[in-house]
Amino acid sequence: MLDEIISIEPADPIANRKPRILCLHGFRTSGEILKTQLKKWPESVLQKLDLFFPDAPFPCNGKSEVEGIFDPPYYEWFQFNKEFTDYENFDECLEYIEECMIKHAPIDGLLGFSQGAILSAALPGLQAKGIALTKVPKIKFLMIISGAQLKNESWAEKAYSIPIQCPSLHFLGDNDFLKQYGNELLKSVENPMVIHHPKGHTIPRLDEVGLETMFKFIERIQKLVSDKEDVVTV
Repeated sequence: MLDEIISIEPADPIANRKPRILCLHGFRTSGEILKTQLKKWPESVLQKLDLFFPDAPFPCNGKSEVEGIFDPPYYEWFQFNKEFTDYENFDECLEYIEECMIKHAPIDGLLGFSQGAILSAALPGLQAKGIALTKVPKIKFLMIISGAQLKNESWAEKAYSIPIQCPSLHFLGDNDFLKQYGNELLKSVENPMVIHHPKGHTIPRLDEVGLETMFKFIERIQKLVSDKEDVVTV
């Protein structure tokens, strides 16, 4: 495929267009499920963001933890062993996310929950090294809900050898089984903003403190978004 530069007009010609965010759902769920989960956040937050909810590229290959809570179909971004150290279809997953970013261009940042959060947090480092997302603009910010680092040593070395420098907002639940790993991820991030909540592995509602932090983060990322043309290489 020949490389060419395509100028993509911004979705909103106004200088203060909303940040456009690709939202990566959790393991064996779906984009529609994540969209429903985020409705826990007030409209005053959601109306400030343009959110896009793709399904992961691979159909669910086993039982989903959300069966009986959310309707199928369910999807997964990549597959892994019990130790979370060996991955299948990871390269294909990265290519698919890039395709989604091109489809919904311009994408300014990423939001992820669980497996989607682990992916989102790894992508700025992989992009900086030219390993992933080489055809799309630099990721400007991250929103990480119940995240962690990749445990595959090879991919982790590529993803975190450079600190995550873009603005990032992290959600850590007191009863989340990934809390320890979410704290470890913070060591690879420069100047993260954090929202603590008392719940487990879930997208939390925002209390007064969390809402204040969220609005500060949105104000920060809004300043990163301009009305300039974004350039995508395809």
